Amino acid sequence: MNREIEALDFSFVLASSVHDMKNSLGMLLNTLADVMDKYPPQDDIHAKSYAVLEYEAARINSELIQLLSLYRLDHDRVRAYIEECQVLDLLSEQIARNHALLLTRSIDLELDCDESLSGYFDSDLVGGVVNNILVNCARYSKAKLKISAAQTSEGLCISIEDDGPGYPEHMLNASTFSNVKANFAGGRPHLGLLFANKVALMHKNKNQQGFIRLHNESSLGGGCFKLYLP
Repeated sequence: MNREIEALDFSFVLASSVHDMKNSLGMLLNTLADVMDKYPPQDDIHAKSYAVLEYEAARINSELIQLLSLYRLDHDRVRAYIEECQVLDLLSEQIARNHALLLTRSIDLELDCDESLSGYFDSDLVGGVVNNILVNCARYSKAKLKISAAQTSEGLCISIEDDGPGYPEHMLNASTFSNVKANFAGGRPHLGLLFANKVALMHKNKNQQGFIRLHNESSLGGGCFKLYLP
């Protein structure tokens, strides 16, 4: 068996293992939610312990989903199914998905989106991007998050802002996130940004293509992630 076949076999086994771990972690998160409902926190220390457990489990689950999604994208196993979607519905769904996480971390979230706003995109892929960034922002924000969406001259823009320390300089200076190297040794693989960039690039309309943008000029004083869809 040559090296190429070995590499293909290993990548398939790795992807299958990630899929199994993701499913197991999903069951763990559901069980944790049931435990939290049945045995609510009795004090701040108890609530903080729940918050740490839920956040770390959600973060690992998100990382596994991103790894699996990146594998499928690189092997052309994912196609974007573009259709008209209500933006408010998509954002509300991701907020509800992380309601317990935001509640236990005492994070106040503001949603600014016109109920009539719609766009043409893959709701599952874009929903995954929003969820990934939302979970990540919950880690670094102090007490506030803001999600907004609006139609701009560059396309539909979905923004996620926080009141944390902002994005590091090396991420702001990256001209494109498609070439950002994963830094596993340093604990900062940036999988969420790699995934978000790939999803953005899958959305095209005539001569326009989706893209992402980061800056530290958030209205909340921290970092701001923007996803543009044509």
